[in-house]
Amino acid sequence: MRNLLELSGVSVSFGGIKALSDVSMNVPLNQVTAVIGPNGAGKTSLFNVISGFYPANEGGVSFSGDDLLKRPAHARSTLGISRTFQNIALFPGMTVEENIKLGAHAQLKTGLFAAALYFGPAQREEAAITERIATDILPLLDLSDYRHRSVSGLPYGVQKRIELARALVNKPQLLMLDEPFAGMPSPEKAKMSSYIRRIVSETGITALLIDHDMESIMSMSDQIVVLNFGRVIAAGTPAEVQGNPAVVEAYLGGE
Repeated sequence: MRNLLELSGVSVSFGGIKALSDVSMNVPLNQVTAVIGPNGAGKTSLFNVISGFYPANEGGVSFSGDDLLKRPAHARSTLGISRTFQNIALFPGMTVEENIKLGAHAQLKTGLFAAALYFGPAQREEAAITERIATDILPLLDLSDYRHRSVSGLPYGVQKRIELARALVNKPQLLMLDEPFAGMPSPEKAKMSSYIRRIVSETGITALLIDHDMESIMSMSDQIVVLNFGRVIAAGTPAEVQGNPAVVEAYLGGE
């Protein structure tokens, strides 16, 4: 099985404190990989290294054969990496379609002058993005009925889907999801799980997520990587991870 993302011996330190220590892991193509661990285990630090927000003191990160650590953070979206964040960051005064369209900034190829005057290539680009949102992205996440509605006042679960849609506009190869189930009741968590699985199965996108909801993660992930004190202590299928004594002791509440 081919890997889209490979981390080798990644270490990150802050003032002598190691957030990540010699982390090596693979993210297989067109699968859902979840990273779990107790608070402070290094999950967010791992995401920030991949996104380019944190530098790695040691190790390497390869994305589709590209040396990711040599790329600045703003260039990684053009390589095919999109990320959502735990806290919703939508613009309440704008429509659902307008919010989603904001995610396309890295995809635009027209110059600033053409975009400002809105003619020629800029106009055609925006029309193409609008069409893609309407025909591909909104139906995929069951958001078509909300297309022209203001984001303000929409249910929390719908707003989380809108953020997910915004991350899909750039046609990413890797979709990084930072706590996609946070703040959701169980029925909404089940819906979000099904949407993530649908994205992976219908688009070929690879998903990498971090979250604390064990029920959701165990039911929808192909692979789980477990961190504890910045180190990988286990990796495998949900069944393999659940039965690992080190994981039970560190995270799942073993006695």
